[in-house]
Amino acid sequence: MKAKAVVPAVFFMAMSLAAEARADGATADACAANLPPDGKAIYTATVAGQPTADTLKSIVESQTRSLAMAGKIGRGEARTNAVAAAECVRLRF
Repeated sequence: MKAKAVVPAVFFMAMSLAAEARADGATADACAANLPPDGKAIYTATVAGQPTADTLKSIVESQTRSLAMAGKIGRGEARTNAVAAAECVRLRF
């Protein structure tokens, strides 16, 4: 491998490690503490699904739908609560 190819590869690996270092479960949990009860339920269910940055949207959607269909959260504010919960979960990344 040429030196010109190694430098960008090392840079991007270092950047990915820096992003992981910024991930903060405590900050995410503090954010979730400010959510309404339905938002907290979505947050808890989403975190239990162990989302990644790539799967966050689909997990939030499926968990929100499941909670709403089971009558555990209100349907009227489900979207608003899901968006707020997703923002808190995103702090974990």
